[in-house]
Amino acid sequence: MSAATNSPGEREGPLTGVRVLDLSRVLAGPFCSMILADLGAEVIKVEEIGKGDQTRTIPPFKAGESHYFLAINRNKRSVAVDLKTTAGRELVLRMAARADIVVENFRPGVLERLGLDYEALKGVKPDLIMCSISGFGQTGPLRTTASFDLISQAMSGVMSVNGEADGPPTKLGLPMGDIGGGLWAAIGALSGLQHRQRTGKGLHVDLSMLDGLIGLLGYLAEMHYFTGENPGRVGSSHHTIVPYGRFEVADGHIVLALHVGSFWRKFCVAIDREDLVTDARFRTTADRSANRNELESIVTAVLKTRTAAEWTRILTEADVPHGPVHSVGEALAQPVVAARGLIKIVQHPQAGELKVVGSPLNFGAQFADAPYAPAPLLGADTAAVLAELGYGAEEIAALCAAGAIATAQPATRPEQD
Repeated sequence: MSAATNSPGEREGPLTGVRVLDLSRVLAGPFCSMILADLGAEVIKVEEIGKGDQTRTIPPFKAGESHYFLAINRNKRSVAVDLKTTAGRELVLRMAARADIVVENFRPGVLERLGLDYEALKGVKPDLIMCSISGFGQTGPLRTTASFDLISQAMSGVMSVNGEADGPPTKLGLPMGDIGGGLWAAIGALSGLQHRQRTGKGLHVDLSMLDGLIGLLGYLAEMHYFTGENPGRVGSSHHTIVPYGRFEVADGHIVLALHVGSFWRKFCVAIDREDLVTDARFRTTADRSANRNELESIVTAVLKTRTAAEWTRILTEADVPHGPVHSVGEALAQPVVAARGLIKIVQHPQAGELKVVGSPLNFGAQFADAPYAPAPLLGADTAAVLAELGYGAEEIAALCAAGAIATAQPATRPEQD
């Protein structure tokens, strides 16, 4: 577990030397820019004066700092700017002129009205890569319609396949509309870098959160196209693979994931039911799927005879894919998580020592121990960034006095958002 702390922009990684201007807020955009920051890019986050990113107001808090903001804004610098002022917009243009990538998730049309859309920004940086994340995309009949993660999950079909078979459609516990959007956006931004390397030209990445989730439907979409039917809800089970899912044991639950025939055979041996291997009802994947209810009843009856610990020992020795059903706290505390170095410690100037979940990407010893910087205070880097752009001390003071920018501010929790 790393205890060292870097300053924002100092983390070494594969993207060291890449500059990112982050005009986004809440989750999808900040998650994308955090991925890039974790990989070594210098990320400058532009925030609203006095309020900052909306996630700064979401409880629970530590020393006034929101868990939500701290979780997805590490390794970034914060500049507080009023985009409605001429001076504020000029500052953004000057930052864009030095950037390789711009990430934004305003509703389509907003940046155009501010004079900060892709056409305006590529005027100051022709080879700029701009990644625009929105609910329904930059084109199409819903382009200006407001959307959030929950709406994306509902409209993409994701909710329709999530939940128990006899229950209502249910949103995923993870905000996959936003997180999936952030992941797709990061892929798009990195693709833009390769495109620029090959052609010398910039790129505008247009990502819809709805597109992102529909793009993750995978085999469920193909199942619909094959059969003309809508895949239903199967709880923790699988639509076609059996046994697969959560099963009751003597003292709780475990999960089984018997994807291929070799694991099915190993499982039958491990539970002393080798007869099931040659049973005509369960011989192939298709047979087991067709006879789901009978097979799951047999498996459940066997598994309920032993505890989770006993089955863990037996199934591990037999090389059968299985696992316990952990809470979030139990998952974070697993020895394998610590061994992989996934939990990092950073020192925040206001909230003190914090544990954060680091990037799952590993690149061997070269970058393995690179420390993280904590999420920034609102406007913590305004003066430094402006100085790097050539603004003098008197000019910075004048912009502050005019309300176009603001320097470091403590976290605030407005009585009304």
